Amino acid sequence: MRFRTVAALTGALALSLVTGCAQGDSAGGARNKVSYWLWDANQLPAYEACAKDFEQQNPGLDVDITQMGWADYWTKLTASFIAGTEPDVFTDHIQKFGQFADLQVLEPLDDLNIDDSAYQPGLAANWVGQDGHRYGAPKDWDTVALFYNQQMVQDAGLTGGELNRLAWNPDDGGTFEKAVAHLTVDEKGRRGDEPGFDKNNVKVYGLATGGAGDSDGQTTWSPFVASAGWNYTDKKRWGTEYQYDSKTFQTVVDWYFGLAEKGYLAPFTDYTDGANPANAQVAAGKAATAIDGAWLISAYYGTEGLDIGTAVTPVGPTGRSATMMNGLADSITKNAPNKAGARKWVQYLASDECQRTVGGFGIVFPATPDGTEAAVAAYKKKGIDVTAFTRPVDDKRDFTTVSFPITNYAADVYALMRPAMQDLYANDAPASGLTQTNDQINFILGQ
Repeated sequence: MRFRTVAALTGALALSLVTGCAQGDSAGGARNKVSYWLWDANQLPAYEACAKDFEQQNPGLDVDITQMGWADYWTKLTASFIAGTEPDVFTDHIQKFGQFADLQVLEPLDDLNIDDSAYQPGLAANWVGQDGHRYGAPKDWDTVALFYNQQMVQDAGLTGGELNRLAWNPDDGGTFEKAVAHLTVDEKGRRGDEPGFDKNNVKVYGLATGGAGDSDGQTTWSPFVASAGWNYTDKKRWGTEYQYDSKTFQTVVDWYFGLAEKGYLAPFTDYTDGANPANAQVAAGKAATAIDGAWLISAYYGTEGLDIGTAVTPVGPTGRSATMMNGLADSITKNAPNKAGARKWVQYLASDECQRTVGGFGIVFPATPDGTEAAVAAYKKKGIDVTAFTRPVDDKRDFTTVSFPITNYAADVYALMRPAMQDLYANDAPASGLTQTNDQINFILGQ
């Protein structure tokens, strides 16, 4: 699951202590094997194909791939750093990067000569630490868009074209809120914009919930705050101050979670902390639309009996649509048993050859343009139009792309923001309370 709600790292002190216990390249027979961890089961076949090609080109060097679920992945990776049993290479997430770099558990990749221009803009630069060293080789990218149930949209008298032209504002919600309200239906068949609508007994919500969004809001409020002109921190990368105390941010999230109070957005309880994700709500007919990520395209379109469409996120007060563009990377652990083999494997993973192979599976957008082109063609072959995800990357005039905030103490930021955002959503707490949370975060960053 490429779900971006990141659990706070535990054992940070213990992690920092193991960095001096390097295993180097002398771990017995490990020189003939490269261990590689990833979490996405859907991508496993693609990387098995890359491993097969890699092994043919590097006789005697085998790639041992381990796949595990999202939550288990980070728990076991953290434990492996502490125990000294870490893999040679692992799939890294940008929201973990700051903490891992700070704890010095990553191997610099400067000698791989990664060329930023060989990948989609911004992807490679995100993985350069404050010390100027690179710690991740670009792997793939994703954006978010509006998935919708085509039958429900048709029944509501709306069209896909209309959904692609929606706009919003924090005052009255604009055409986006009007559409979500009209797509909402209560138990007696009354729509959210019709007289007598019962917000306490809703059969179909206009918008599925992806939770409270924690510190990033990737598949919840991020498209709205970004299209309102707000930024997470004072700098694009390695910011020193968060800006959750901004009036713009607080006004937008007040409006966003207010959709739940009106009965248009599924309530916090429907999410149950990730156990009932947005795609499951849409698949079950409980929600007409969902803001979700490209990594779930196959999950939405693969649901039997469900006719899915996608639209770009709505235009905001800045006059542009916005989406978070995230990119994963492959990192080598500092104490990797087989660093020489790991470097060869990571270099191959970042190559056009492997990324074209991955793209051909039509599961994710690889980081290189050729890999992306292969993915678009693979999706098209399946009958899936992915324009809503690719257009924001190509069209810089009408779209804004933003990245996850990249700072130190990311786990601490998450630990503070998670309950604060849940309080807004579940208990209708005022967003002005985030000012105090923001002060606490910035105090930590200033240490």
